[in-house]
Amino acid sequence: MIELRPFDTLGGANPGWLNAKHHFSFARYHDPKRMGHGSLRVWNDDEIAPNTGFPPHPHAEMEIITYVRKGAITHEDSLGNTGRTEAGDVQVMSAGSGVRHAEYNREDEPTTLFQIWIEPGVEGGEPSWGAKPFPKGDRAGQFVALASGFAGDTDALPIRAEARVLGATLKAGDTAEYRLGSKSHLPPRPREDVPNPLAKAYTHKSLPAQSCVVLQPIRARRRDNTL
Repeated sequence: MIELRPFDTLGGANPGWLNAKHHFSFARYHDPKRMGHGSLRVWNDDEIAPNTGFPPHPHAEMEIITYVRKGAITHEDSLGNTGRTEAGDVQVMSAGSGVRHAEYNREDEPTTLFQIWIEPGVEGGEPSWGAKPFPKGDRAGQFVALASGFAGDTDALPIRAEARVLGATLKAGDTAEYRLGSKSHLPPRPREDVPNPLAKAYTHKSLPAQSCVVLQPIRARRRDNTL
């Protein structure tokens, strides 16, 4: 059964430089009924004001995927990594045993993004960061894997979890289909370096970044949450 959580029912915070909406409990927002979904722990919908951002802070034991919808985000971390991820592209940080990072909007316009936290399959490991541009034409009218812990998703950014983050670009009237549970769409064997004794049920979440979509029989508007 698909559950719809309208955007205007989400928790959030607005300290001035950041307008954040939380699809699950996060920071000072707590809802015992919205603590996560399987290994999906956080899905934040952030708008970051120009020339502001998140100063250095620590993370551990989490896979953090950032999908930029508008503007760009500049990443810096304690490993010496730096990079700028533009709208439509994705970055992944595997926090592993621990890392400090900062995320800044150094643009002259607000940056909007989804930040997704997924619990890893195993604890520890060396932290890492990576980013990748995804050609817009490749996901026109169809789902493509943006980040994945499965060996068959060779074009996706790797994460250390039995999970897959998909994206699709749909024009008005377009339809894209992803069959959960069919043999052709079941997750392939995980990467050999991602054993997962903590694996939970295969879960699915959908969130339209722009306009609205129909997930039969539910109509989800821009930034609504379905799971």
